[in-house]
Amino acid sequence: MPRFLVGDELGSIKSVTYDEKARPDSKSQLRTLYDGTGSGRTRGIQRLAISSRDDDTLVRRTLSLSFTVFSCTSNGAFRLSTLGEEAGSPTHKLAALPSRLTDWRLGCNKETFAYGGDEVDLSVWNTERAFQSSSSSEDTSSIPLNNTKKRKRANDALFPGEVWRAKNVPNDFLGLRQPVHNTCLTYISPPGSGGQQHLLAGTRFGDVRRYDTRAGRRPVSDFKNVGKIGGLRTIEKGFSEHEAFVSDQGSNLFALDLRNGGILYGYKALDRYTRIHSTFPPPPVAGKRADERSTTLEKVYVTTVPTVVIWDQREETEADEEEDENIWETLKHVGGSDGE
Repeated sequence: MPRFLVGDELGSIKSVTYDEKARPDSKSQLRTLYDGTGSGRTRGIQRLAISSRDDDTLVRRTLSLSFTVFSCTSNGAFRLSTLGEEAGSPTHKLAALPSRLTDWRLGCNKETFAYGGDEVDLSVWNTERAFQSSSSSEDTSSIPLNNTKKRKRANDALFPGEVWRAKNVPNDFLGLRQPVHNTCLTYISPPGSGGQQHLLAGTRFGDVRRYDTRAGRRPVSDFKNVGKIGGLRTIEKGFSEHEAFVSDQGSNLFALDLRNGGILYGYKALDRYTRIHSTFPPPPVAGKRADERSTTLEKVYVTTVPTVVIWDQREETEADEEEDENIWETLKHVGGSDGE
């Protein structure tokens, strides 16, 4: 039975389960796992993550096993925290990344991570090497301003730990430089031979760009005007080949065909409902109409505005539900008053 975790603007975490075999009036169940309403709107949930091992979710493993947590702030403070069974404070490793970041993603095997931001090109780093040095590969402060070629080479040099960095798209039809406004990104496949990576990045202008690190630094595909309102907010790879899901700042959700950038289907104006949709793979040939159309299977009113939704990627039984309630009751709050 699929289960989705929902974070909202008041800092609460809820679970929504859906059983298509149940009676029409009881197909979905809503439960509050963590009540954060006491903090008001000061601690809204911005991101949720699930890590699985041996069919067990991260929140379950925290009760008996040690685990690591990666975090990154918009000003480039990158942290690796290790928590274990023994009593005491967690251990931390710190690294410095560029500032003005808008999104950060850990790779499938945790060996690499990627980020992008406001005037920050999409970049891929080696996770282990990122904590070995935080200094720049070359100091540009001593390069004369009129030496544009040398300064450009210095700006293109990779940081220690950085393995690849995207290059801006060509100038527009007026010959003007196009600004870099990455708003979201995701890996779309496991790393290939030689560390090859495939990534998607969304922009403030509503464009979706596909990158192949082996093919070069510029995007191999640049799909224009996918987002309709305020640029793209979230992008995720789909379950099928050539499929991705994107949403914009107007809460519009679209399924995208990565072969030609066409929109397969979409949903408009999401609100305080958590909706569960059916999905279908893209047609065998790009540009052809799909044989089946996606539908809304269920919608659940959650009283507050959802800010993030994830699927826990596991089946849930009745025994699991009862055990999960006990887990959330025994979890202790970790962190200071500043929310870190």
